[in-house]
Amino acid sequence: MFKKKSLLVFLITIIFLAGGFFFAKNWFQKTNKSLLVSNSVKLVDKVSKLLPISSDTKKQIDVANEISQHFLKRDDVARRYLLLLQNNMELRPGGGFLGQYAVATVKNGQVIKFYFEDANLLDQRIKAKVPPPYPLRRKLGIKKWKFRDSNFSPDFPTNVQKAKYFFRLAGGNSNFDGVFAINATVLNDLLKITGPISLRGGRYTYNSENAISKLEEQVEKPYLFNENLDTQNRKWIMKTLAQELKNKLSGFNNIPKLVKFSRDELETKNIQLNFKDPSLQKKVEEVGWAGQVDRNWDGDYLMLVDANLGALKSDFYIKRSLSYNVDLTTEIPKATVDYTYNHTATHGDWRTSDYHSYLRLYAPKGSKLTKRIMVSYPLTREEFNKTYFGVFLDALIGRQTTAHFEYDLPINVKNDYHLLIQKQSGIGNIPVKIHLKTDKGEFDYENTLKKDLKIKLAEVEETK
Repeated sequence: MFKKKSLLVFLITIIFLAGGFFFAKNWFQKTNKSLLVSNSVKLVDKVSKLLPISSDTKKQIDVANEISQHFLKRDDVARRYLLLLQNNMELRPGGGFLGQYAVATVKNGQVIKFYFEDANLLDQRIKAKVPPPYPLRRKLGIKKWKFRDSNFSPDFPTNVQKAKYFFRLAGGNSNFDGVFAINATVLNDLLKITGPISLRGGRYTYNSENAISKLEEQVEKPYLFNENLDTQNRKWIMKTLAQELKNKLSGFNNIPKLVKFSRDELETKNIQLNFKDPSLQKKVEEVGWAGQVDRNWDGDYLMLVDANLGALKSDFYIKRSLSYNVDLTTEIPKATVDYTYNHTATHGDWRTSDYHSYLRLYAPKGSKLTKRIMVSYPLTREEFNKTYFGVFLDALIGRQTTAHFEYDLPINVKNDYHLLIQKQSGIGNIPVKIHLKTDKGEFDYENTLKKDLKIKLAEVEETK
């Protein structure tokens, strides 16, 4: 039966292996013991520092356990799930270009029905004329908004409602018990566990560095140059690859690795979850696995959201870095953002060209842009209890391009300074440098944006 399922079903199954999370829960309880503190007398000073706010690991494990129980319920009730496969080599605000989807029906812990299809085939059944977002109309000339472009928000719950809306317009039943988005780089991360996999006697070999790019060459490139090929027949590779992954990952020795893999993919938003059950959805949101834009954060805030509008897979070559400077010593707090794109390709081809993005910078509600460099005139709007500046940006092949923003922050960010930087799904790791200037002095903090990053200015004791 497994060979009839796509890689998507396999991925979502291993993410919530009940045994894996049970192992994690027991492991955590046995190893998360209190640290012993010496009673020796030390000289200490209180100093202010920018410090990260850690995730609640135990809460994550408890929620994961509830999710696994949800999937494995034996109550004779059939539950339907919509799986969205997003190629983040062509980055979109919700993770990546939505090229394929699947519908899985689960009953008593077993997949009893499964349907897989290219998104463009579903879109052909949509007759309604839904106006697209302005950037899609302006840059891509799209006249009708459809399912494949439904993830144009950085907020996954918003994208879920759009995907279900277009699914209904195509004549489908959108009453799903859950909607899950999975980015293509999840495959690369799985291959870090299994090691390289070869198909057809070594003719095709995939590893954690080349799997996505090789699959693009095999299942995308031929169809760019021959429109008469049947797109439904190009997925045999993924079915065969899924079977090999299943074989390599099924051993008990892989359970600890799968536990870590699951948590990493959820925290980095390579996998995003949305459940119909309000109680389960609330818990998923509390641990940061729902892909939502935080509407309730009361401090400083930053989120940078790209939409690749070049219609190519150029994000494979884009390396980003972020510098964020805040000055709280002025009457009105000031923020400066430098977001650098390093386009590492040496030439254009069927996969890449100059990088064309619609970039949105989300800041605390009431922020006012005062200066911009290397970006277009901004579209300023309010959304998710934030203010955002939307601009067009072009990063040329073989060059670095820095989008520069200066803006005034609302005065209330001065109070008990704390900062949330939210990560866009599908964007990879981003080096971050933060510089904060206050009446107490100047503070620096460096990290890698792998997941949402919460930082506070706090007093700590340091031993002399």
